Amino acid sequence: MSQKIGRIKPERNGGMRTPKGILIAIGGKEDKGDKNNPIHERNEQFIKLEILERFTVELKGNNPLIVVIPTASTVPEEVAKDYITVFGKLNCKNVKVADIRSREDAVKQEYIQLIKEADGVMFTGGDQLRLTSILGGTEFLSFLKHRYLKEPIVIAGTSAGAAAMSSGMIYEGQKDNGMFKGDVRSTSGLEFMKNAAIDTHFIARGRMIRMAHRLASNPGCIGIGLEEDTGIVVKEGQEAEVIGSGLIVLMDARGCTASNIYDIENGEPVTLKNLKIDLLGKGDTFTLPSFN
Repeated sequence: MSQKIGRIKPERNGGMRTPKGILIAIGGKEDKGDKNNPIHERNEQFIKLEILERFTVELKGNNPLIVVIPTASTVPEEVAKDYITVFGKLNCKNVKVADIRSREDAVKQEYIQLIKEADGVMFTGGDQLRLTSILGGTEFLSFLKHRYLKEPIVIAGTSAGAAAMSSGMIYEGQKDNGMFKGDVRSTSGLEFMKNAAIDTHFIARGRMIRMAHRLASNPGCIGIGLEEDTGIVVKEGQEAEVIGSGLIVLMDARGCTASNIYDIENGEPVTLKNLKIDLLGKGDTFTLPSFN
């Protein structure tokens, strides 16, 4: 299946930028080779380590350097250790950790040097607001964005690390369902993926309504709901492929005909008419709006 959404052909000499890097956004709980994982007991498409192996396959060069960034997590040492272990299972031994826990850490030259040398980056799960508030506007993030535009670096994020990749980032909801105005809070993400909003654990936590709420406030964004152990690989800033054992939910409100979000008070239900929804699985592809 191929879905075409808002395709704008980049003009090589017209000032529009086509990123040379690759993004891998993961909905959380990607398989790390754990035994007897109950998520996959009934899933015939499940393949152990599929998503993280795809990350390693996309890396360039011999003995590529992977930099794990556990900034979103409140237990960064534990989380980083898990990724060092799983990448070792995938024969990637050159793994280092940018243990950035504050904005003061983000300016340390040792971490900036790591990001200059990295072939791949993994943003772990945790709290996406913690991630953006610590890294936003830093030299560390600026170098990473520059490399994403200019070089074939692979940037992956899972759960909070994926939610922070997009330009519009949901960071909190009074409830996962987000039915009432004021329930869903959002801000700017790290903006590797433009004109999009990503939410994770999407089906497991029933987050379709809260994404629709987010889109009602700005229908120009495409909503990408990633289920657990499911992700997308994005190349050239637009061309996306679904990977993993579950589904993604693609939500497009640009053709919506009506919404009440600007007329109602906080606490009233949000409505949105003619929202387009696609369910996509492994191997399906789609094209995101222009990166610029």
